[in-house]
Amino acid sequence: MGDYSKALEFYEKSLEIRKKALPSNHPDLATSYCKIGLVYNNMGDYSKALEFYEKNLEITKKALPSNHPDLATSYSNIGGVYKNMGDYSKALEFYEKSHKIYEKALPSNHPSLATSYNNIGGVYNNMGDYSKALEFYEKSLEIRKKALPSNHPDLATSYNNIGLVYNNMGDYSKAVEFYDKDLEITKKALPSNHPSLATSYNNIGQVYNNMGDYSKALEFYEKSLEIKEKALPSNHLELATSYNNIGGVYSDMGDYLKALEFYEKSHQIFEKALPSTHPLLATSYNNIGQVYNYMGDYSKALEFYEKSHQIFEKALPSNHPSLATSYSNIGQLYNNMGDYSTALEFYEKSLEIRKKALPPSHPDLATSYSNIGQVYNDMGDYSKALEFYEKSHKIKEKAVPSNHPNLAGSHLSFAVCYEKMGDYTTALKALKNAYEIQQKAFEEGNAAFSFTYSRLGRVYRSMKDYSKSLDYFQKCLAIDKKTLPENHPDFGITYSNIGDVHRLMGDYEKAITFHRKALNIQENVQCNPLECATTYINLGETYRQMKDYTTALT
Repeated sequence: MGDYSKALEFYEKSLEIRKKALPSNHPDLATSYCKIGLVYNNMGDYSKALEFYEKNLEITKKALPSNHPDLATSYSNIGGVYKNMGDYSKALEFYEKSHKIYEKALPSNHPSLATSYNNIGGVYNNMGDYSKALEFYEKSLEIRKKALPSNHPDLATSYNNIGLVYNNMGDYSKAVEFYDKDLEITKKALPSNHPSLATSYNNIGQVYNNMGDYSKALEFYEKSLEIKEKALPSNHLELATSYNNIGGVYSDMGDYLKALEFYEKSHQIFEKALPSTHPLLATSYNNIGQVYNYMGDYSKALEFYEKSHQIFEKALPSNHPSLATSYSNIGQLYNNMGDYSTALEFYEKSLEIRKKALPPSHPDLATSYSNIGQVYNDMGDYSKALEFYEKSHKIKEKAVPSNHPNLAGSHLSFAVCYEKMGDYTTALKALKNAYEIQQKAFEEGNAAFSFTYSRLGRVYRSMKDYSKSLDYFQKCLAIDKKTLPENHPDFGITYSNIGDVHRLMGDYEKAITFHRKALNIQENVQCNPLECATTYINLGETYRQMKDYTTALT
């Protein structure tokens, strides 16, 4: 916060002098308004940023001809604020005004035209229209290839942006290909401790995290952090971003204490560097809340989710996609707590915003329908659950390529629902569909297969095919052992499942061994208390069947 307040102080001093010394439509006044708008934009105070950018535009319109490139810059700045506010139609409107001027005023291979295509591509990416995003990013790249030397940083930016779209589309090999091109240029063009090199490593880390290759993700995130720690002051926002990303990997790995450690490091920097209503602070509270949610500490989770939500409500317009995400997270928490009516209330608020703010094929809308389906599934209203899962699946089929992991997620949701309905044949078919997509999207042994194997184990257990069930649970266990830390809560679930199959097969000694392994994790690691309760039931049932009634009761 200190740097921004200092910047504002000096920009405002400059503005006061210029107001007294210059006529009201002087271009230097426009420059002052622009600089102040930029600071407010960086601070996350978007309404203030708009106020000053519009003052800049007002002067620029009067002072300059209608096809002047500076007027294009003014429109572009306003477009950028609307993009940050999540008002993508307004963002496109201003970016396109800017682009029309550039097209008239500049030669066809001018770098500013490339930047303009890039900005429009960024809006389409946020809207989830990935084919449009690629179209504009590729136009930008084409110009930069002609206009710039082969090792220019702006070329690296183009490769990076195209990599980002492929990452969002779930085409991770393509994403890595473009991120590697970005990294190659950045390494040649910039010194080894340049923050842009850190960004390149960070992006590659993100792809590996999405692929479930957590050790690779950590390797690249730590390379990124190492550069930032050398190149930047200790309270720089980029350092906070690195700590946040590393926290995210540990959270995905189930190492929640490590995740909290890094999220809190990140949060401390955000608190010092940003105003109390900045959206990044809200995101930070949200991440900490999410870890407490995973740990089953729902009151703590709610505390952090509500802090996050209060900031979003103050900082963002009422239909901003980040507010929808906030409602969704609170909904998920209530669902985990078994308060299904409140969960539905929050999920529906989230859906309402997404319907207004996003195009009908946006993946976030699919997520909303899927979440509502999950609540109905947990409530035992399977026909309603399937209705919402179907809505979600139809959007995903339009929005993402056929081998996207999110489509596998749809089939897994169908499988869980059909399994609970006792329709094991359809459940198996859905699981096989999920497995086929995962085989195309991931290498064998990827963490994503673990859940699929676990569900296959459950279905075969319900079908009383215990040898097949055991085989799949053991496959699940083998993947978890390769991809997760040894005390991950998922081991508790898998050991409990294996124990239960041994009980059903009449091998009570083995059943007890695995249930004890499950309890050893569940009693010593923060995890969902309901999972521990299930293991106690399974253990009690095993002792009851052994006719050891005293131990069953304990």
